[in-house]
Amino acid sequence: MHNIYMDNAATTFPKAPGVGAAVKNYIDNIGINVKRGTYSSAFSAGEVVLEVREMICRLFNFDNPDNVVFTMNITQSMNYLIKGILQAGDHCILSSMEHNAVMRPLSQLCSQRIEFSKVQCDRFGRLDVEDIKQHIKPNTKAVIMTHASNVCGTMLPIYEIGKLCKAYNLNFIVDSAQTAGIYEIDFKEINADAVAFTGHKGLLGPQGIGGFVISNPLAKKMDSLICGGTGSASESEVQPDYLPDKFEPGTMNLPGIFGLHAALTYLMKTGIKSIRDEELRITQQFIEGILNMRGVRLVGLPGAQGRTAVVSIDFTKGDNGEVAYLLDKEYGIMTRCGLHCAPSAHKTLGTFPQGTVRFSFSHYNTIEEVKYAIDSIHKINKGL
Repeated sequence: MHNIYMDNAATTFPKAPGVGAAVKNYIDNIGINVKRGTYSSAFSAGEVVLEVREMICRLFNFDNPDNVVFTMNITQSMNYLIKGILQAGDHCILSSMEHNAVMRPLSQLCSQRIEFSKVQCDRFGRLDVEDIKQHIKPNTKAVIMTHASNVCGTMLPIYEIGKLCKAYNLNFIVDSAQTAGIYEIDFKEINADAVAFTGHKGLLGPQGIGGFVISNPLAKKMDSLICGGTGSASESEVQPDYLPDKFEPGTMNLPGIFGLHAALTYLMKTGIKSIRDEELRITQQFIEGILNMRGVRLVGLPGAQGRTAVVSIDFTKGDNGEVAYLLDKEYGIMTRCGLHCAPSAHKTLGTFPQGTVRFSFSHYNTIEEVKYAIDSIHKINKGL
C-alpha cells in the first residue's frame, strides 16, 4: 500500500533537505544559549540567529533584521500583535475566512471592550476590497487578515487591502501561514505594519519556530505580551523597549532557528516561483480529476488560479470523516478532515458543521500520487 502525505497545510512533510541534520547538530554539538554567554561559541550561534533574521528580511523585502521577532509559531505571533495593538474601545476589521489563531484572541478581547467586524467573503472565499470600507468606523485601528484560506486555498487581495489601509491610516496585519515560502510577499508593496509567519509550513522548517516582521512605528506603540530576561539591560527590572529584545524574553528555540536556517537556505536556492509552479501544476491536475465526480463537491475556486495548493472536498453521499478514515486505512493517503480550526471560513463556504476532507499538496508530491488519490476517491465514493 502507498503511504502518501497530503496534509501540508497543517505542516509540511518532508522538511527541506538538511533541516533535521541542522537541528541535530545544534543539540549534539553546539547546545549553548545566545545573548547570555561571552564565549566564542555563543557568539557563533548568535551569528546564525542574525543570519536567519536577515534571510527573513530578504523573504519579505524588509530592511532591518532587528525588527524580525521570533516566537513559537504564528498563533503566538498573532496573539502578540492583536493583544499588543488593540486597547479598550478599539475596533478592527477581518475577513470571514480567518483561522482561530485570529478569531479566538479577538473573541477573548471582547470582554475588554474591543470589537471587530467581519467582511463577508463569497462562497468561493473571495473578498471584495470595497466591502471593507463599509465596516470602517472612527475607532477602527487595524485590518487583520489572512493571505490565503487554510480551508479552500483562496487568496485574499492583500496588495489592494494594504492600499486601502494606507489611505484610511489603518494598521495592516497579515497572517502569512499558508503563503510564506510559496508566494512572494513584499512588506513595502503591501503597506504592511506587521507580517506574521511560521516556520513549519511553506518555509519547510521544523515545528516550534515562527515570528513576525514589524514596522518601527507599530513596534513603538505595542506593549510586550510577555516580559522577562533578554540577556540585555540586565541592570533594569523593566523590559527593554528596543527590538528585538522588547518582544523576545526568555530562551528562544535555537534548535528550531538552526533548522529554519537550513530550510530557508534550501528555499532560496530552489526558488519560491519554482516551488509554487510545481504545487499549482499538481493542484490543477487534482481539481480536474474530481471536478465532475458525482457526490463530490469541490469547495472553493474551480481551478488553480487565485489559490494555494489546498483543496477541500465535501462528500455529499456520505460522511467526510468516514472518507478520510478510508483514505488512510485502505489507501495510505493522509488528509485532514473536519473544520480545520476555521469555523467562520466553513460557514462562509457552506460546509459548516460537516466540514470537509482537505488535501494540501507540496512540491514533493507527484502527478502519480495525485492520480492515485483521484482513483482512490473514486473507489470510495462509489461505495458510499
